[in-house]
Amino acid sequence: MADINFANAPSDAAEARPAAPREGDLRWDIIELLFFAYRDFVADPDHELEAFGFGRAHHRVMHFVHRYPGLKVADLLDVLRITKQSLGRVLKQLLDEGYILQKTGNNDRRQRLLYATPKGEALVAKLAGLQTKRINQALADMGPAGAETVKHFLRAMIDRDDPDKVLEAIFAAGTASTKE
Repeated sequence: MADINFANAPSDAAEARPAAPREGDLRWDIIELLFFAYRDFVADPDHELEAFGFGRAHHRVMHFVHRYPGLKVADLLDVLRITKQSLGRVLKQLLDEGYILQKTGNNDRRQRLLYATPKGEALVAKLAGLQTKRINQALADMGPAGAETVKHFLRAMIDRDDPDKVLEAIFAAGTASTKE
């Protein structure tokens, strides 16, 4: 394999790249807080999921299928940004164990629409209850204005150019309602 010599690269290529932030400009405080907040936010459901032989991928699939009944498999792939193969393994297990039901579309028989079964809804409610408890504890001293600030921050962190239909619904609901 040939060596790549960047010293001879055209100067306009270097100008096209954004300058790397200086060490002092990096937001290590927020980066690390987000890391640890996420770690602990998913830890509670992780422990519950272990009893079923499930992992975080199962949790994410169950969450979105429950929240958006009739979600198309293609749209779920867009939401989760995973491969068909990865989703297929998780989805098969959830279907086989009776947590999700799959139906064909009424107008397009090629569509696969997903629905949570009562068993799946109960699991999602339990997991969401664990996460809601953690959220409520974190928001307890902040009041309603603090909760709105947190929601505003989290929405601002999400790439608005994402053409995801579920994400569009979340943003639409966020502007229509202050309590989610």
